[in-house]
Amino acid sequence: MYPLEGGRSTIRLMLGDCLEKMKDIPDGSVDLTVTSPPYDNLRTYNGSLNDWTPEKWQAIIRELFRVTKQGGVVVWIVGDATINGSETGTSFRQALWAMECGFRLHDTMIWHKSNAMPQVDKSRFCQSHEYMFVWSKGKPKTAKPITAPTKNGGKVMGRGDGNAENINKRGANVVALERIAFNVVSIPVGTESNNGHPAVFPLRLAEVHILSWSNPGDTVFDPFLGSGTTGVACVNTNRNFIGIELVPTYFDIACKRIEEAQRIRDTEPPIF
Repeated sequence: MYPLEGGRSTIRLMLGDCLEKMKDIPDGSVDLTVTSPPYDNLRTYNGSLNDWTPEKWQAIIRELFRVTKQGGVVVWIVGDATINGSETGTSFRQALWAMECGFRLHDTMIWHKSNAMPQVDKSRFCQSHEYMFVWSKGKPKTAKPITAPTKNGGKVMGRGDGNAENINKRGANVVALERIAFNVVSIPVGTESNNGHPAVFPLRLAEVHILSWSNPGDTVFDPFLGSGTTGVACVNTNRNFIGIELVPTYFDIACKRIEEAQRIRDTEPPIF
């Protein structure tokens, strides 16, 4: 365990197999999980995935249900390998298994990689997305999806039966300045240095979910810590964080990134 105390959040990092280390996390103690598990055989992660079997991810999802608070949320960001000309469909199996474990499939979102690499296989469309399954343990206690500017925000669109809050004194309908963002989130890949890790997902992606499904002071968890992106996002947004990583090299990377985020946070005003 590697505790990093101080400032506006408490960080607890653990080195080891997440299925074993999760036993140290009490029942119903996690408000939100934001994680990106291994994708079939797409990367080797220093040869650490020899036991990445359905039995393994099923057990991990069961444990996630146990540690999640009632009303808590899990965001599972995942893609599928293509083997012998067919996508595996593992992501869908994981989502269905989560429902068998007791989660609700609250939302199915897409991460659109706006700068995806060109497709090598000319027989299929260019792969430019990953699934973001949002599972909830009952009704989410926090659901504040991020917003986006509306095209005609603030404009008067004429008289009508619009929402009373958006009608001015003349009775004309005024277009709201913002709307709930679409569930297809476009964020480029590679906005941060990989720091030696083969699969860093964008910091903004983690922040989108942390801001949408949790509150300052909540506890956020990532059982596949990797290079520590979720932890950095928690430091930036004043959330407590628990992270587990199997590979010592990646664990060291994550610790350094999170410590640097804390240093910046403690010397500059908070971002959110």
